Amino acid sequence: MQQNRWVVLGGCFFAYLFDALEIVLLSLALPAIRDDMGLSATQGGLLATATLIGIGVSSVLGGYVADNFGRKKALIASLLIFGVFTAAISVVPNFTVFVLVRFLAGIGLGSVWSVVSAYVVETFAEQHRGRAAAFVISAFPAGGAIAATISGLFLPDWRQMFLVAGIAVLLPVLVVIFTFGESESWARRQEQTVHRTVSVRDVLTPALRRRTLLGTLMAALALFGYWGATTWLPTYLTAERGLAEGSVALFVTILNIGMFVGYNVFGMVADRVGRRRTIVLTLVGVSATLPIYALTTDQTALLWLGPLFGAFTAFFGLFGSYLSELFPTNVRTTGAGFCFNVGRGVSALAPFALAGLATSIGFQGGLIVCAGFFVLAAIIAAMLPADGTARADAPSSVATPARATA
Repeated sequence: MQQNRWVVLGGCFFAYLFDALEIVLLSLALPAIRDDMGLSATQGGLLATATLIGIGVSSVLGGYVADNFGRKKALIASLLIFGVFTAAISVVPNFTVFVLVRFLAGIGLGSVWSVVSAYVVETFAEQHRGRAAAFVISAFPAGGAIAATISGLFLPDWRQMFLVAGIAVLLPVLVVIFTFGESESWARRQEQTVHRTVSVRDVLTPALRRRTLLGTLMAALALFGYWGATTWLPTYLTAERGLAEGSVALFVTILNIGMFVGYNVFGMVADRVGRRRTIVLTLVGVSATLPIYALTTDQTALLWLGPLFGAFTAFFGLFGSYLSELFPTNVRTTGAGFCFNVGRGVSALAPFALAGLATSIGFQGGLIVCAGFFVLAAIIAAMLPADGTARADAPSSVATPARATA
């Protein structure tokens, strides 16, 4: 029975919504956590760094489970992992345990992106994949806006906030269990090939090595700039622009609305003019708007520049379809997950690095530095294949045709 693509689209959006919510909550809670636990800016940055390192590890673990045991099992496992360890934040006794718990939560958080991207690419026709994948990943800013609302209700009680957020992950788990079928593309590929275990080495073969390494470098540079900027944005608005905590929640909500609109608009653009070309366009756009946002002191201008900056971060939503299409079905989650999540793992240094820069050039200067990483990412993106689907279904060294049976 054919998988209902609208069920996949809605279910993946819902799952990634919670993934995004958990990530953004930490950024919003950092000022309260630092005050409560007496943490320095560097220690606060390490909490975000630990999360991103866990996400980097997920590039191996999440892809391994999804490509060898199926997309559905991998998605359920990912959601349960980050839900449990998000709830566990409510009882962390000290900073060291906090860092460990965030690392473990990151493993689940990173795997969700890989699996939902593969699900969408394997369910929708090529001419609709860009907007479908962008819509699913636009759950990230939607989750960010919900996180801003939740933080306004709970903070400064961050422990109770993370407990409730972790338990709530049971909702998308139940949706996946009861409404999702296995990806038909993955199941069909399993039937057509002699099964052998897929691993990271399969996306580093001569046929795939160049796109894997360039895709990883593009993601690393773009996400370094992204996480460096967004992790400390609430702190920047509070410390250097004098906004009250209530106003910061409003500013972050408006910025995430801009992100949501940008993801979906540029998703449609990508299906018309090409996914790589649109990724380059958005990277150039965000590199131009971020310095203006950082230099603006007028609070009204900050309010309206935020959505513009957010709209150009649509590259985040386009990576899902583009990177997934770079790889054959049997290594799709491993390949796309390796590029994106190793990139996120490398970007783990960004919150820590920006905290260090802030001591000498301020968060304003740090945001301008982040813009430079977007420029470099655009240059690397231009070196990747113009059409991500060029060899997406071509046989690879991983897929051995099944022997004919009498």
